[in-house]
Amino acid sequence: MMGDVLAYEAELLGMVKEYLEFAEFEDTVKTFTKECKIKGKPLPKTGGSSVKDSKALIIQDLLTSFTDGDQDVFFELWEENIPSSIRDNEAVAQKLEFYLHIHFAIYLLKHSVGKPNKAALDERVARFKTYLETKGAALSQTTEFLPFYALPFVPNPMIHPSFKELFQDSWESDLKMRLEEFLSASLKASNTPRLLTLYKENAQCSQEMLQQLHQQLVESERKTMTYLKRFNKIQADYHNLIGVTAELVDSLEATVSGKMITPEDLQSVCVRLFSNQMRQSVAHSIDFTRPGTASTMLRASLVPVKMQEVPLLPSLDYEKLKKDLVEGSDRLKTFLLQALRWRLTTSHPGEQRDTVLQAYINNDLLDCYSNVQRSVLMLIQSKSEVVRQYTARLINAFASLAEGRIYLSQNPRLLRMLEERLKAEDKYSLTRENVLGALQKLSLRRALQSTMIKDGLILWLVEALKDTDSMSDYTLAYSVALLMNLCLRSSGKKMCVDIANEVLKVLSDLLGHENHEIHPYVNGALYSILAIPSIREEARAMEMEDILRCYIEEGNADMIQQIEFIIKQLKSEDPLDDSAESDDEEKEDNDEEDHNSMEADLDKDEVLQPQQGELSGEKLLTTEYLGIMTNTPKAKKKPTPSIPQSIDEPLQRPVTPGHHRAAYPTPENDALSSCSRDSHLQSEQNSRPATRSGKRPSHSELCFSSSSVETETSEGSLGCLGMVGSPPSAAEILTLQSFNVAQDSVDRLSDSDFLPGLPSKPRLPCSPDFPSARPGRGKIPTIAPQFSQSGPQQTSRPGSSGSSSRSRQSSQSSRK
Repeated sequence: MMGDVLAYEAELLGMVKEYLEFAEFEDTVKTFTKECKIKGKPLPKTGGSSVKDSKALIIQDLLTSFTDGDQDVFFELWEENIPSSIRDNEAVAQKLEFYLHIHFAIYLLKHSVGKPNKAALDERVARFKTYLETKGAALSQTTEFLPFYALPFVPNPMIHPSFKELFQDSWESDLKMRLEEFLSASLKASNTPRLLTLYKENAQCSQEMLQQLHQQLVESERKTMTYLKRFNKIQADYHNLIGVTAELVDSLEATVSGKMITPEDLQSVCVRLFSNQMRQSVAHSIDFTRPGTASTMLRASLVPVKMQEVPLLPSLDYEKLKKDLVEGSDRLKTFLLQALRWRLTTSHPGEQRDTVLQAYINNDLLDCYSNVQRSVLMLIQSKSEVVRQYTARLINAFASLAEGRIYLSQNPRLLRMLEERLKAEDKYSLTRENVLGALQKLSLRRALQSTMIKDGLILWLVEALKDTDSMSDYTLAYSVALLMNLCLRSSGKKMCVDIANEVLKVLSDLLGHENHEIHPYVNGALYSILAIPSIREEARAMEMEDILRCYIEEGNADMIQQIEFIIKQLKSEDPLDDSAESDDEEKEDNDEEDHNSMEADLDKDEVLQPQQGELSGEKLLTTEYLGIMTNTPKAKKKPTPSIPQSIDEPLQRPVTPGHHRAAYPTPENDALSSCSRDSHLQSEQNSRPATRSGKRPSHSELCFSSSSVETETSEGSLGCLGMVGSPPSAAEILTLQSFNVAQDSVDRLSDSDFLPGLPSKPRLPCSPDFPSARPGRGKIPTIAPQFSQSGPQQTSRPGSSGSSSRSRQSSQSSRK
């Protein structure tokens, strides 16, 4: 506490003295100053005289620039020192500013010796015309100012009778006097002591903040209770289902032994099954012994509930919106950008969101179809950091949808502007984060990929990824995914040749990163660039295979399979096959249709909060910008089905993290037990995956491999349990699993908690003979669970320069 006082002591004492001087406590000020001096306390000079001096200096600078005709300096000082509340709301200030603009517009005509410089004069007249069309338009209905709206269009105003008065010396001196009087009054009003300002602002802000926090707390508690009820119900249903399943398995085992199932047993099981779905009395009254009754009710319970009709959002006046986005104040621009983004991110997926996006595109909200100088897109280069950030967020939201990406790609300047901002913004800023997200999503389009590669974005990404500590999870995931998308192209791979050592080092380091979400993109990039023979040679020189095998030991099943593909690519001697991923720009972006996902990060960490009485969000749009029939529902295009890819293979098609996360949900994998890892690795040796350049195993080979793998897995699993001689009954295993889930369910809610102990048999490479119902899941579950009797295996993270012989030996021993 004392340390804080000492750190800010001088400033605090200065504020106290400033207030005493403002309130004219002259004797108190003298005593206060004397005592501070005796005690050796630092006291900055903030006396009334200094305030008066600074005020006089500002007035002097403004009057000097007025006399010299320097309008740039004058209006910069004017905006800095005259509060916007006075400039925008007080009639005296508005009228004075109007006459000041006239003064600077005609200054060269009055004060030039000889004929004035035409270019300089035209620039001043154009600036006055812009003022009349924007801020000065508010006075266009006032009789006093109406004649001056013709001033920019009069060829020689000096001889025009309407403007003769402006060129008399008395007009300029009167205006200067009015300016001085106004400045003296306005600057005096603005010199409120900091202590008083802090008190007033803090009291108001505290009250507003308290109300907001209270509302948020109430809403959070309501949501928490709702989710808790849902969780408890799901947990109870799950435990009940496990118990019912155990009874059914007991009944099946009894049937195999020749014992008959009685109708009472069936009725009892079905009553338990439906007891949570309906009242107990109703469940007891249904005759479940009648054939087909229970199965029909179960299937009926899975019928999706008919979605409620979602109304379309009101139409907007896009002309007025775009005008205010270009000409409004920075705060208004930011509120509009936020509201337009929220319309996209909070709308219901389907017709409502499609209609919102289509209205934006049809009305060219971002001016992607036009070449006007002052467009909405240019806000990405605004001097205001908040305006840039909220523009980047909106562009990122557009890029999240396939139709939005097509729209953004219509403007050839957009990509270069985004690349410039990416390199110019601070590495910790949300603007850079959203620009990067937008670029990554735009990289799904081949033409834009090519431009990014030509612009050297791969080199920038490799350099940026050397410092992952300064990146948020979002920035890291989208950086690596963008790098992968660009490296999938032939030109992108070739771009990596000159920096092969750097790229390989960065990617090998990223394999050991704690953020597991990035691993599929790292694997995809590695697999892709290793198609280049010279990069393979560089990788072998740095002993990449040893590094990869170290990661196999600590990876999950999917990671292991992908790394095996990469190792096979590393060992390959094939030349580069450009036909695998052509650089043909005419090739359609069919897969892009699937990549429509709005991530929650688009709306995170909102820095803009409305003050009391300010409109924001949908309320701002529907109050100030209602339009007529600007919504035009889009005719739905039949989506082109994309080719599914096995999760076991490295990614070989451009993706976005948002889409990949939704398409391949991967819960946090626990460390594999030693026995399950051994059996898994043995099974992989029997069915080694093939690369694109290699041959697929035949159907008979797969079948043989499948049967042998299943046998080994079952034996290995039972061996881990110590029950090879006398395996437990299936009902006992199910009951045991239910107990284990009950212990862990409070800590984790991933889908791994709902199906533990029912492992799939080791996955085989995807082929037309074995269609997978769900990526990353096995086809035929084995009944024996795999338990680990040891904790997670701790392995050191390998360096990129190669691993030691000890790591090679451990890698080999784990595969025996």
